[in-house]
Amino acid sequence: MRKQRKTVVLEKLLVQDYAAEGKSLSRVDGKVIFIEGAVPGDIVDVQLSKNKADWAEGHTIHIHEFSSDRVQPFCNHFGVCGGCQWQMLPYEKQLFYKQKQVTDNLTRIAKIELPEIAPIIGASKTEFYRNKMEYTFATRKYIPTEEFRRMKAAGESFDNQPGAAGFHVRGFFDKVVEIDTCHLQVEPTNGIRKAIAAYTVAHGLPFYDIKKHEGWIRNLLIRTSSTGELMVNMVIAYEDQTHRMALLDLLLQQFPQITTLLYTINSKKNDSLYDQSPVVYAGKGYIIEQLESLQFKISPKSFFQTNTQQAEKLYAITREFAELDGSQLVYDLYCGTGSIGLFVSPQARKLIGVEMVADAIEDAKENAALNQVHHAAFFAGDVIDICNDAFFAEHGKADVVITDPPRAGMHEKLVKKLLEIAAPTIVYVSCNPATQARDLALLSEKYRVTKIQPVDMFPHTLHIENVVQLKLI
Repeated sequence: MRKQRKTVVLEKLLVQDYAAEGKSLSRVDGKVIFIEGAVPGDIVDVQLSKNKADWAEGHTIHIHEFSSDRVQPFCNHFGVCGGCQWQMLPYEKQLFYKQKQVTDNLTRIAKIELPEIAPIIGASKTEFYRNKMEYTFATRKYIPTEEFRRMKAAGESFDNQPGAAGFHVRGFFDKVVEIDTCHLQVEPTNGIRKAIAAYTVAHGLPFYDIKKHEGWIRNLLIRTSSTGELMVNMVIAYEDQTHRMALLDLLLQQFPQITTLLYTINSKKNDSLYDQSPVVYAGKGYIIEQLESLQFKISPKSFFQTNTQQAEKLYAITREFAELDGSQLVYDLYCGTGSIGLFVSPQARKLIGVEMVADAIEDAKENAALNQVHHAAFFAGDVIDICNDAFFAEHGKADVVITDPPRAGMHEKLVKKLLEIAAPTIVYVSCNPATQARDLALLSEKYRVTKIQPVDMFPHTLHIENVVQLKLI
């Protein structure tokens, strides 16, 4: 029989500092305690989930005294849904801790000589800044603790709930928070979600049960753009032509702002749409986004930075760090739909983009044609497989390499290849300063870091982007 673990609660801890990944920390007799659900300055009780010799982690179960830095969250769903973990901090403090996160990661992990880190570039809009949202419809509605206790005491049934339309609860793949108003995307995002939920309930159609893999309505994806276009993709588990058409017609009638309406039939057990085929019901099937003078075609499965205003700032910094004068051959690695490469292309002699996702490369080619960029070429495949000696021999030696890898950072083989080709300048755009720091340490064999610029793409979250310029020694 498995031995039951003893519950350990540490009482009245003063939260002393921010750690990383949304956690704060305290110290007890030299032991570091990582804490979820608290901010520096809080005095809290913490229930431990892990307890090692020199560190432990746990979550806040009671707050005795609030930090003077706390503010009232603007969203009623704060602390329950999986997003916006830092709403209880004023935005200036969020930026302070994000700057600290970049500094700590680069100094502690990279352990290399660094220039002064520029002050983080914050967002002018801290609400309604996302151009893409994905909502989930699920049978399992999350019931907050206090509501659960009230219902249990009143003898109310937990069965036959109509389901929920909103976001997954943090830590629960099968439970969804019923969202009234989300402040991340401009209207009519909330109205569209509510209209679909209301129609589904009124006609007795089932929300999707992710455990049993049954039900009809699954997901809703909404994309907006600075050009005023609006894309809606409704995802259902199986075809019901009568209700599907009636609901789509209802959306077109109630929300004339929709410029492209699609539906996707996803009968798989997971929600990913990379291998699915969205069907255009109304409109042209895509929207147009604009960054400076460049236009980008955004199709239903395209990747595009979800904060358009901050993306423009991020790309401008990348262009500045590339120091282009029209004579350089630029390699854009992990190029996605080509947005960064195309953004800097007017100042480049030639642009080569490489990306694993074939659909993204097709988008990149279309975006190049849309903007009449004729000196760019894009290639689909794994960067570490494509970027070999023969590839560089065919397309030329890089003058500037721009790399924007996923959170895991660059593959070690790619780092070695970059050291081999020895481009005079590398611009490293990262969404994870920890893995970026690891890669910078490897690149330090031939490169020195010359500029560092953090950028906040996602206010009220723990995420941070960081741009680094490296020069060949």
